[in-house]
Amino acid sequence: MEPLPRIRRLQPSDWRLLREVRLEMLKDTPMAYVESLEAARRQTETQWQERAAAMSGDSSFTLVADAGQDGSTFCGLMRVVVKDHQSTEKPLQAMLLSVYVAPGHRGLGLADELLNEACKAASEELTAGSIQLGVHEDNSRALAFYRRHGFETTGASRPYPQDTSKLELTMERRLS
Repeated sequence: MEPLPRIRRLQPSDWRLLREVRLEMLKDTPMAYVESLEAARRQTETQWQERAAAMSGDSSFTLVADAGQDGSTFCGLMRVVVKDHQSTEKPLQAMLLSVYVAPGHRGLGLADELLNEACKAASEELTAGSIQLGVHEDNSRALAFYRRHGFETTGASRPYPQDTSKLELTMERRLS
């Protein structure tokens, strides 16, 4: 069995790899993301550079699973951002966004490793007491995954932005 890809933080210089994995994400599971593939394809190199920089800020981080020996292949991604602040010093809640594992790496434990690291860093670095996420009501694979990791539906939902006849369910997990 091959070792899992290396999990590391996205750097602003990774913008080309971010673009590649984002386009792959949107092709693979369009219902899981608010952005459309067409909108992502229209972004300029400067916009991708700005996006990568914003995804590695002070109140957020992005974990990537790097399968390339030379750091050239992202096969997974999870972003965590501060959602609410209790005060200027201590965020109360974090939000998990842009979750993806490439098809060839699913079922091997990579998503578990990414999520464990994301929750740990949200708790320790962002001092979040809980982490929330939104998931499309028909994404049964994602719902089962998050439930397995201690997330529960909160009862909150909103119309899904790309198809308002469907719902985006809010799930939450307490962090230690």
